[in-house]
Amino acid sequence: MEELSKVQQMNALCKNSLIDNLGIEFISVDEGVVVARMPVDERTLQPFKLLHGGASLALAETVASAGSAMMTDLSVSAVVGLEVNGNHVGSASSGFVFATAHLVHKGERTHVWNVEILDETSRKIMIGRVTVMIVQKKK
Repeated sequence: MEELSKVQQMNALCKNSLIDNLGIEFISVDEGVVVARMPVDERTLQPFKLLHGGASLALAETVASAGSAMMTDLSVSAVVGLEVNGNHVGSASSGFVFATAHLVHKGERTHVWNVEILDETSRKIMIGRVTVMIVQKKK
């Protein structure tokens, strides 16, 4: 049987979760860089028909956490968002937005990621930072 790619693994892992409900799909998963897209539609819009800032933050945490998960032995540890922040510098009202996470610190217990979200024309929507904690699973 053919082994699933990292992108397929990550998309499968996120089925039946907030990530799946928001329509987030991974495009590229490499060590230190993760890219995903999210639709700007009724699932992710705020009442004024603009991309909800909370949806952007969920996307940012998703790409960073996915990157950390790919570098962690998930049989003994879990990855959890410790801190997420973002500056919303643009808006989107349709189409897709694309998040790219770049690893800036890889410690034993924490990973820090810079995340940039762009629209389909490469205009910046959000600039953020995510800290992910690596925690030992309870036995």
